[in-house]
Amino acid sequence: MNTNSNTYTIIYTTVLVVVVAAILAIVASALKPRQTANVELEQMKSIMLAANIGETNGQPDKKADFKKLYDQNIVDTYVIDSKGNRVEGVDAFKVDLKAQYNAIKNGGDVTLPVYECKTADGNTVTILPCYGAGLWGAIWGYISVEPDGETIHGAYFSHASETPGLGGEIAAPWFYNQFDGNVLEDAAGAFSSIKIVKGGDNGDPNGVDAISGATITSRSLQNTIEQWMNYYKLILGD
Repeated sequence: MNTNSNTYTIIYTTVLVVVVAAILAIVASALKPRQTANVELEQMKSIMLAANIGETNGQPDKKADFKKLYDQNIVDTYVIDSKGNRVEGVDAFKVDLKAQYNAIKNGGDVTLPVYECKTADGNTVTILPCYGAGLWGAIWGYISVEPDGETIHGAYFSHASETPGLGGEIAAPWFYNQFDGNVLEDAAGAFSSIKIVKGGDNGDPNGVDAISGATITSRSLQNTIEQWMNYYKLILGD
């Protein structure tokens, strides 16, 4: 075949594309179990850190085995609907939080995960996820609540693409550790009343100090917490 002909070029290019696509498909298939395991481990880590488990001096312990901690400390998992009723046959760990966020936003049916976790002091805290939209992409996190149904035991947040040093600070321990000991209900009885504002942690049991230069991300996280906790308040304190 004439290697300088258009026919040769087309055949060569087609074969090359097919071979490369096949190799990529094989590699992706081989790596998928490991990728899935990493995603699940990250989820377990987030849940445990929200319960202040797997930390050293308020910082994530790099040596902690979060899968083991999850297996040891999570004593129950379930999902609820918009009325707070348990939904049978759904694995809480596998619920797509983004899909539930869209359902909340559009007023559709929701199935929201709940995790019950035994802490070192013998109490059982309830760990509740939240998911929303930040400035540049998704933001999400977990909040653990004491048996009284309103005191925050711990929290953990993360994001997809918030600005490093600004909105990205929601994933920093200095920020999410501020939630410890705050309450979800204010003096007037309003629930989901966490306020993320500048100076908000100055003695206000509902206040968290916002991130300087990240007003939109701070407000978005506050709104996200409020949206999700308004569903979860139906099961807290029971």
